[in-house]
Amino acid sequence: MSPARKRGSRSRPVRRELLCVVAALSAWTLGIAGTAPDASAADQRSKQWYLDALHAEDMWKVTTGKGIKVAVIDSGVNPSTPSLKGQVLTGVDATTEGGGGSTADTNGQGTTTAELIAGTGKGGGLRGLAPGAKIIPIKLPLLKHDELPQINDPLKRAIRAAADSDAQIINISIGNEHAIGLDMFGQHSALEYALSKGKLLVAGTGDNAKKGNKPQYPAAFPEVVGVGSADREGAVTAESQHGTTVSVAAPGQDIPRWCDATFQSYCDDGGGSTTAAALFSASAALVWSVHRDWTANQVLRAIFDTASRDASKKSLSNYYGHGLIRPREIILNGKGNPGPPDAKLRADEVYPVASPSTSPSPSASASAQPEKGKPGSEAVVAGSAEKTSDDGQLGLIFGGVAVVVVLAGGTFAVLRRRRTA
Repeated sequence: MSPARKRGSRSRPVRRELLCVVAALSAWTLGIAGTAPDASAADQRSKQWYLDALHAEDMWKVTTGKGIKVAVIDSGVNPSTPSLKGQVLTGVDATTEGGGGSTADTNGQGTTTAELIAGTGKGGGLRGLAPGAKIIPIKLPLLKHDELPQINDPLKRAIRAAADSDAQIINISIGNEHAIGLDMFGQHSALEYALSKGKLLVAGTGDNAKKGNKPQYPAAFPEVVGVGSADREGAVTAESQHGTTVSVAAPGQDIPRWCDATFQSYCDDGGGSTTAAALFSASAALVWSVHRDWTANQVLRAIFDTASRDASKKSLSNYYGHGLIRPREIILNGKGNPGPPDAKLRADEVYPVASPSTSPSPSASASAQPEKGKPGSEAVVAGSAEKTSDDGQLGLIFGGVAVVVVLAGGTFAVLRRRRTA
């Protein structure tokens, strides 16, 4: 990937607070029981609805993500949970200059992230979407969304350490809303360095839509794939931050998490854009393990190309970006146009997805879609929930039966420039 130019102004009016939309025909609601405040590790699989929504079992018949490594920049990772034994490689402590300390998890968030990506599910623990992948923990202090970063920023060190590792994917679970685009803390140059090393950079867009919806960094940097959080019906959650920072959306609500750093039990109130980013990273790991000769840019474009979205819109959504992830379309159905490996970045692109001359994938053409109004075998779109002027209420569905299936073709380098409010 080529380093992208800094974003221009992102200020756009936010129409109104998102509402939770229930899609009547959503397969996510079938056979999924409610959850209790606390849960033992013994019954977590029944609560991991996102695995069924993303058709994980079917994808695992083809690949589990073996051969792919994901750097998890978070609160550290506990390699001794039943689900992570043998899954965690040597990492880096970036909490202080020089590092060299422990990468043990001091919060529980980092271990949850690692399990969502590469957990084996053993011992009743969380099973990751890419259980064959490996985790490289990069530890740093957690940062509140409105907390001013340190001048000698640990995140800068963490990103550079991840860039120098063997990881193909860098999942960043730390972020804040301060406008650090002038690189006074060194994060942006670290991201550019990681891109130059061929890494795929991923971060959640944040969960403070109700508290000002300020762009959150590093997700707001153009080098990073910003992932929004969606619920069981595929509707973007009310908390998930929206705007031009959103590249794509993924499951991120009602997902089990480790309650704390004692690792005694899981809680059922997990979720948010951090969770969504982890599942995006796992999806990318699955895709990349099948297409080992692809570049990070090609993996990303194929995921964008197969995301479910409303094709009637001629611009990207401020809530869904390119749409809801559907890695199975690439892995099981051979869809997704990766574009050329050396795609050039146009001066007016926000993210280096593909060259403007790249043709749409035949698999994303209208001819491959079910007849409008008929139930489709795929995930998706408008029609399954009440449509309003706020496209955060599309009620898109990741898997199972939906009312209509619509995929948008076209060159993403052009569409990325325009957003729907």
